[in-house]
Amino acid sequence: MNKLNTLDTLITRFQSQKPIRASSLVITLYGDTIEPHGGTVWLGSLIKLLEPMGINERLMRTTIFRLTQDGWLTSDKVGRKSYYSLTGSGRRKFEQAFRRVYSANQAVWDGSWCLIMTQQLSADERKQLLESLNWQGFGVLTGQLIGSPSANLSDVNTVLASSNLQNKVIVFKTHQQEELAGKQIRMLVRECWELDKLGAHYQEFIDLFRPVWQELDEKDNIDAESSFLTRTLLIHEYRKLLLRDPQLPEELLPGDWEGRAARQLCRNIYRKITPAAEQWLGKNLESADGPLPEASQSFYQRFGGLN
Repeated sequence: MNKLNTLDTLITRFQSQKPIRASSLVITLYGDTIEPHGGTVWLGSLIKLLEPMGINERLMRTTIFRLTQDGWLTSDKVGRKSYYSLTGSGRRKFEQAFRRVYSANQAVWDGSWCLIMTQQLSADERKQLLESLNWQGFGVLTGQLIGSPSANLSDVNTVLASSNLQNKVIVFKTHQQEELAGKQIRMLVRECWELDKLGAHYQEFIDLFRPVWQELDEKDNIDAESSFLTRTLLIHEYRKLLLRDPQLPEELLPGDWEGRAARQLCRNIYRKITPAAEQWLGKNLESADGPLPEASQSFYQRFGGLN
């Protein structure tokens, strides 16, 4: 089998982060790999999987302990072995982000906006609200007005209720405009959501993973472990980008938007290396009932279909 030479660059880049973000990588591993295979895995398997990334046994045990203390993971002991899975709240947290990672296409925009007037909020309350709504595409339009062209009112109300802010803000839903994305609107969006900065981050992702795709295109038989490690780092880096991305409608994005190319590249690599990566996982991960079960059917619907 052919080991991927570009993997060394990816691992070196990950290890250059000080301190190493082991907790974030473990969450990526659960969302991308473990959840589709039943959701529970032996600690020894986790240690073995991520050791090539520079996460030794001591760091892994510390990381798992902290994630458990923070309510992300729960453990079950069978004999002398500990098996870890996401808690219910942990699963809900990552599902919001990972749903965006693997979606096939962005929903069609109806031209409406959700606007929230926040003048009755303190500066801290306004900041916390914006952080809570960021994943729904909200940004500061002007002064104390925040808005999103892609928000779901039900989700907005849930956030407001959980923050006890529903009686301190005013929410408006606009109707479809005759001109969905005129020049002035696109200029406002580019500035308010700092699209130039986000585009530069997407370009860094493209520059990092384009050599991976070029190498994959030249090889037929791909090393299984290299495939798994590459896939994990691919989704880890892409997930971090999507956490910053407001996922604005296509009509509001620049014609040469780097996010489109980054998504296509991520999808192509993921599809190419998944068969070999799944072989590796089947041989090296252990649940309380033995080898991990086969991946769920929904796993194969990622990025519009992996087959």
